[in-house]
Amino acid sequence: MKRMRAARVGVATLALALLTSACAGERSGTDGQTASGATEASSAESFGTLESPCGKGDAKGATDQGVTDDSIAIGYGDDRGFATIPGLNAEMGDAVKAMIDWCNGQGGINGRKIVGHQYDAAYTQAASVMQQACTQDFMLVGQGFAYDEAAEPVRVGCNLPTVAGFTVGPNSSMGPMKFEPLPYPVDKYNSAPLQLAAKEFPEFKDVSLIASSSPPVLQGTAKVTTVLKEMGIEPKDCGVLLSAQGDASYVPFAERYKDCGVKALFTSASPGAGQFSLLESMSRIGLKPTLMYEATWYGKTVSDWNAGSGAGDNMHVGLAFQPFENADKVPAVKKYLDIVGGAGGKTALLGMQATSAFLLWATVAKDCGSDLSRQCMVDGLSKVTKWDGGGLHGASDPGENLPTDCALLVQLKGATWTQTVPDKAGDFTCNEKWVVDTDPATAGVTLNADRVSTKFLTDKVIKPSA
Repeated sequence: MKRMRAARVGVATLALALLTSACAGERSGTDGQTASGATEASSAESFGTLESPCGKGDAKGATDQGVTDDSIAIGYGDDRGFATIPGLNAEMGDAVKAMIDWCNGQGGINGRKIVGHQYDAAYTQAASVMQQACTQDFMLVGQGFAYDEAAEPVRVGCNLPTVAGFTVGPNSSMGPMKFEPLPYPVDKYNSAPLQLAAKEFPEFKDVSLIASSSPPVLQGTAKVTTVLKEMGIEPKDCGVLLSAQGDASYVPFAERYKDCGVKALFTSASPGAGQFSLLESMSRIGLKPTLMYEATWYGKTVSDWNAGSGAGDNMHVGLAFQPFENADKVPAVKKYLDIVGGAGGKTALLGMQATSAFLLWATVAKDCGSDLSRQCMVDGLSKVTKWDGGGLHGASDPGENLPTDCALLVQLKGATWTQTVPDKAGDFTCNEKWVVDTDPATAGVTLNADRVSTKFLTDKVIKPSA
């Protein structure tokens, strides 16, 4: 029983990480200025606005573990073998596999072909997977493991740098030698979706947050509550706490929200049977608040449900990624769908995130040339302070582990998602002031002066050169 409880908490932790990580163009420091990712690069082979980092060359030398004259070995993967949720995050491994083939088809990185070692952490085997990677891989690229916190001491212990697709644990998200295309650090929060909701929906001043007994959802709810208060919005406390294991009836909760005078709702929970039942119960009693939900609500599961229910027709979701519906306007999205979908892979937002991670890694690896080493990669990655994956997402700062300050809103009607804010599909709204400070202590992590977790830190880790 204890093991099952731990699994449920872990899955909820993953869900929180996914929703926040999928919130992420050009960044702007001006209030409400839009940024577009819709201009394609002019090179013969490109990925949206990004010139392809792949191609022929004459790079030579066995310069580090996993690097030879003619190959570079990288590790990647997901938790697709998790029995409770088969295919968990399989879109991430599918994306990296397809991108490796795409890159090798152009000649690899400076002529070195990429050899990919695909790992299945199956949720509970992340530490074991990391031990394998430590023996053969140059780096980890584009992976997403739910239990990465258990693997973090292994990764740090063997000095294995990573450009992760996403990280979950607080020590992993703030770990040394770790870079992400769309960081979600414990000490910073991108409030852009909340800011856009407050601007677009006057009724958002009467918002209530849907809390759950799930610890990570409670943590996310507490963080959002703090941010809203800093924005001058006092969320309504209607005394509702959903059970993470499900409730017998959701009508009493719906009635409580109605009696509370709620006009808008926000949740950090992921979509599921309980959340769907709550929305359907509100619809039955005539309560139709504006819904401002996290990024995990964007997707086919929710749109398929709403096609039959209609209870989510007033749902808005904040994204820091371009939605698939913008593929005809954003070349990078179309390129992702063509490459990964064309290879028979599963496509989803996290797949785009893994794709962006691969492109970030490949771009820096190309610059290292024949001097390809882990030190060169850490040096190069630490200098990348503006990255949008060729237009896949809002610009972030991987080198400093800082999130994007951009977002867009999509609305669900029937089974269709449509961008509503900004008005022009393919644009983001960005503002550097929307990235706010949070207390890392609430995540249970201690950071040093470089904002790196000290828990597994040693004096042997690879640091950016002075």
